[in-house]
Amino acid sequence: MSLYPVDQNTVQPASAGKNPAQQDAVKRNSAEANAAQHPTEQEQAVPSALASDILVSVCVVTYNHGKYIGTCLEHILKQQRDFRIEILIHDDASTDGAQDVISAWQKRYPDIIKPILRVENQYSQGITNISGAFNFPRAVGKYVALTDGDDYWCDAHKLEKQVQYMETHPNCGFTFHSAKVVNEDGALVNGALMRPYRTSRVVKPEELVDKAVGSPFASFLLRREIVEKLPDYYVDCPVGDRPLELMAANFGESYYFDEPMSVYRFGIRGSWTETQMSGDYVEKQRKYAADMWKMYHRFDEETAGRFHAACEHAGRRVEFLTAVNIRDFDVIYQAENAEFLQELSVHDRFFIGFEHRFPRLYQGLRRLRSADRKKRKE
Repeated sequence: MSLYPVDQNTVQPASAGKNPAQQDAVKRNSAEANAAQHPTEQEQAVPSALASDILVSVCVVTYNHGKYIGTCLEHILKQQRDFRIEILIHDDASTDGAQDVISAWQKRYPDIIKPILRVENQYSQGITNISGAFNFPRAVGKYVALTDGDDYWCDAHKLEKQVQYMETHPNCGFTFHSAKVVNEDGALVNGALMRPYRTSRVVKPEELVDKAVGSPFASFLLRREIVEKLPDYYVDCPVGDRPLELMAANFGESYYFDEPMSVYRFGIRGSWTETQMSGDYVEKQRKYAADMWKMYHRFDEETAGRFHAACEHAGRRVEFLTAVNIRDFDVIYQAENAEFLQELSVHDRFFIGFEHRFPRLYQGLRRLRSADRKKRKE
């Protein structure tokens, strides 16, 4: 795949108590949307054209994804469709040439690609949910699709399938699907899939709230009305995907496609997952769990207890998974957590048990494996 646009046009013909920085960002929604039409020295943006017939607004967030953003955009543009889309990109002051790649693609598709290219990083100022602060307010489509700049769509009919379902099911507010998992070099991670369910099906609101397996962010397609007014629990949450699922649950039913129509890159440098691994890992994990509990409690309050049981169960699962991540075996093997332990794969349960019973042997084997990987890279 080329980082820069190819000569041929691959697009089908189109037819018709908050964090203060986060709070300020959301209040600036209308200003940011206006800024997309009137660039300042803080950003570059491209005005919307013929916005009235755009059906899908694809929101892309990127930071130092220079190696991947071209592939991401290429696969969005290759979607087989008979409707118009716009691609709203927010680059958070990348320093690796990502903005040059984005600009090259924008020049090729000026009526589709509409970037904000920051010169000052917003995430470092406390604005953690970039999509909500800067992309959602600019969206004009009936539907909003999401992806990070280091992921990409691998099925040319992805949008077509999701839009067709939602057009014929007006009570459905959200569709999503499974994804392939690859490493930084694009190799499949043990053939892994991010696969929340084992068959394509309707997902009831309570199920979406209390979901055992995460969903690929690049699989999300929501009705725009769901993200037009962002609740406190979205603004303050350390991640953007989970509160969006709660917002979708509050709207109504969802639909899951058991098809890997996107690719998730695991362990990318500078990713949220990698930053969680640095510094005081245990403290970061505990703070994350506390923030997620706060999100569930606020959602429970906002929905007047409609999802109370699901929220409590989901919060307990977060506590359990935090214990898994920090290897708190006392919590992992509590009787009350047996159901959550069974939700893990056989592979994960085996190695957790192995480390618990033979910690020194486990650590020794890990060191050997790490040394072997390092040697292979050399």
